[in-house]
Amino acid sequence: MVGLMQVMIYLLCVYLIFKGVEIFQIAFVSNNQTWMRPVGIVLGVVMTAGAVVVAVSAFLTTESMVANIGDKMNSIPKFP
Repeated sequence: MVGLMQVMIYLLCVYLIFKGVEIFQIAFVSNNQTWMRPVGIVLGVVMTAGAVVVAVSAFLTTESMVANIGDKMNSIPKFP
């Protein structure tokens, strides 16, 4: 069950990064030459950076949680 949770979170991390890049690409290839294009490019860069930060933090949180669960499952209880 923990492995399935890991895979789902990894897929979420990849999805977040792809969506950030997609927002950047849409703004970058826009034909709009007004002030909206630079704002869109900046927003795309911010979204991509934010997506990477969220993906890395979710990855590290998941890994620490799985390590804690693994440590608890590998310990043999001592009976008196």
